[in-house]
Amino acid sequence: MMMVRRNLRRLARDARGAVIIELAISAPIMALFLVGMVDLGRGFSTKLQLEQASQTAIEKVMNGQAKSGDATIATALQVEAANIAVVPTNQVTVDFWLECDGARQASYTSVCSSALIARRYMSVSISKVYTPMFAMRFAGASSDGTYTVTGKTSVRTQ
Repeated sequence: MMMVRRNLRRLARDARGAVIIELAISAPIMALFLVGMVDLGRGFSTKLQLEQASQTAIEKVMNGQAKSGDATIATALQVEAANIAVVPTNQVTVDFWLECDGARQASYTSVCSSALIARRYMSVSISKVYTPMFAMRFAGASSDGTYTVTGKTSVRTQ
């Protein structure tokens, strides 16, 4: 009986296997965090790619590099942005507007009065569906676990 107690005390002080048990408990949690960070990074990468596509489309159209033919600037921007981002043209929105002293006007082609400062802008917005590696529904996810990511670029033209 004495020997059993001594062995139990020695076993209670022995910490050699504790690290393996701690690793077995914490490894799944760390793996879950790693997968979440990779998914989050891929989502941000998709957003940055969309923003770069909209910037490139604006640059190409403004520099005359885009093949617009008889199309309007808005159509040329929409087609160019869709081609660069590899999305359908209905996922690209182009907007033009005029501001007179910071107030948005109804028409891009209207003229501000001489006392007001006129600023003209254009923007290209591209939307794309992002599907995470593991469909976990967090805030903002659709019913199938996907997210709509939008990249937008605006530029002042005057």
